[in-house]
Amino acid sequence: MDINKQLKILKQGVSDLISEEDLKEKLIEAQKEDRPLRVKLGLDPTAPDIHLGHTVVLKKLKQFQDLGHEVYLIIGDFTGRIGDPSGKSKTRKQLSEEEVKENARTYEEQFSKILDEDKTKLVFNSSWLGEMDFEDVINLSSKYTVARMLERDDFHNRYQDNKPIGIHEFFYPLMQGYDSVAIEADVELGGTDQRFNLLVGRNLQKEYGQESQVLVMMPLLEGLDGTEKMSKSLGNYIGIEDKPADMYGKVMSIPDDMIVRYFELVTNTDLKEVEKIKEAIEEKNENPMEYKKQLARTIVKEYHGEDGAKKAEKEFESVFSKGNLPEDIPEVEISKDRLEDGELWIVKIVAATGMVDSNSEARRMIKQGAVTIDDKKYEKINLDLEVKDGMIVQIGKRRFAKIKLK
Repeated sequence: MDINKQLKILKQGVSDLISEEDLKEKLIEAQKEDRPLRVKLGLDPTAPDIHLGHTVVLKKLKQFQDLGHEVYLIIGDFTGRIGDPSGKSKTRKQLSEEEVKENARTYEEQFSKILDEDKTKLVFNSSWLGEMDFEDVINLSSKYTVARMLERDDFHNRYQDNKPIGIHEFFYPLMQGYDSVAIEADVELGGTDQRFNLLVGRNLQKEYGQESQVLVMMPLLEGLDGTEKMSKSLGNYIGIEDKPADMYGKVMSIPDDMIVRYFELVTNTDLKEVEKIKEAIEEKNENPMEYKKQLARTIVKEYHGEDGAKKAEKEFESVFSKGNLPEDIPEVEISKDRLEDGELWIVKIVAATGMVDSNSEARRMIKQGAVTIDDKKYEKINLDLEVKDGMIVQIGKRRFAKIKLK
């Protein structure tokens, strides 16, 4: 493919590129030498469930694959024991070797839903970092200064606030950077929050006599609230392993002004089609709801197939447009031994469904008016309710559970 066409594809949706000129030169050289570029993405296996926010970068990797380049997916089984301090106001808890291995295994299973598994080289950075002796570590640490490390916002802020910074945390960006040296990366991808770490890799390659990698930084995808970064800890995420109906419903809950951004960043929709959607929404030619349904179908279809998307849309229409109950409501058991005169505290009923993590969250959901039991909304927590077999508990618009007495 023509170099300029490749560049146009690879620049789509990118927040920052260091630099376009360097990338073009590397593409030209690779074409002349009839070899693929080595494109790297590092993943720290600290959270094993991939959500749509992660797929922004993974889809860019897939574009490189489709253009004939080699993808190196580096599982940070060694760096993951330290934890990336990026954006953190305190030292992160170090993971055990067992936790890292389990999370890495889950990543292996999930990344293949986006990338071509046969064209992906999966490597673990313990294979080179674990082989370093103390002399190697001292040599690596000599390549960077403390002053340069403190230019990083999170380290700078913690230093100014007299909060502790572990010496081991300085090694994280050095080790991530050394990954690029170890595989002689031509290109490294990452989110905009990884800018400092990516630049360290670029600089370390110079120190080790290599040509510096090109940096492709992708935007951080906003979650369901349309403001905060998509995150499992914030509960504003869409997991790629979510059930079709849950995935469809979550997409339908995003703000209208996020529709185009999601089309561009997390689907394979053609750029010209995205532009048409953008123009139609901005000029108010059509109801944004129709485009949101198209977005939900597109996303669910990618991870659950055509049948999954059709069934999810049908259920959404039935539940949210017509007020019907979902076809498959999960059942949760409550022992009759827990009841007093057939009743149980409403907070414990909600918590027993497993749709919340604690009594505290159950209280919060009830006070917010998010809890409905057998079509009746409850907003007070000081209630004991009769527990009936088959009782339907609903939280928000998408979560349901059916009580089964045992």
